[in-house]
Amino acid sequence: MGSERQQKILAVLPARYASTRFPGKVIAPLLGKPLVWHTYQQTRKSSLVTEAVVATDDRRVVEALSPLGVPTVMTRPVHVSGTDRVAEVAENSDAPIIVNVQGDEPTIDPHTIDAAIQALLDDPEAQMSTAKRRITDIADIVSPHVVKVVCDGLCRALYFSRAPIPHIRDDGDRHMVTTVYWQHIGLYVFRREFLLKYSKMAPTPLEKLEKLEQLRVLENGFPIAVVETGYRNIGVDTPEDLDRATDLARKSQEKAR
Repeated sequence: MGSERQQKILAVLPARYASTRFPGKVIAPLLGKPLVWHTYQQTRKSSLVTEAVVATDDRRVVEALSPLGVPTVMTRPVHVSGTDRVAEVAENSDAPIIVNVQGDEPTIDPHTIDAAIQALLDDPEAQMSTAKRRITDIADIVSPHVVKVVCDGLCRALYFSRAPIPHIRDDGDRHMVTTVYWQHIGLYVFRREFLLKYSKMAPTPLEKLEKLEQLRVLENGFPIAVVETGYRNIGVDTPEDLDRATDLARKSQEKAR
């Protein structure tokens, strides 16, 4: 375990400038700093991540972060997903473990990052790991915007879906609603060689139906380790989301004083 902890672990924060609902959101100001700067700072608090970098397709992101000492990498603008952008960075890295941290999550929990990394280190058969949190709110359970995951007894993913899974068939089992639903947290840890292989795989049928790229991993027969967390991810997709994230960041700062 000691040698595993010392190996290089690279966290890549994909930060595409264009956004359908909120262009330039990754450098939108949050408490006076670009949004992705906060994500980077939280990521650097991870005890297992040895290096972190922001991967972008736009010079404006580089120009906003360089004066703040945040390392950036320019990537090709043609990538259809953040994972593809992360894979481009991984091609030029010798880190055996690559962490994909969504650039628009300024409140990302460092302990969850560590737990997801450790889950991969502890499961030699898994090629990838991610996280889940328990949900009990019916609105979250039925929402197609909240991705659900079900796991086996080894804490490996069986399936991801936008639908409420599992389905509770009998009314007598409705009391279990507070114990069986898990939200998938979009944090990914890859073994580098698998990430490079995965990025070249063709999209799979279930992936295209659900619009969930992690299903490509399962459909190709590779296990995904899943760790439990209490962290509730707050991605910023709209200006309103940014206001909410600003309030949370301000409260977190006040609590830390």
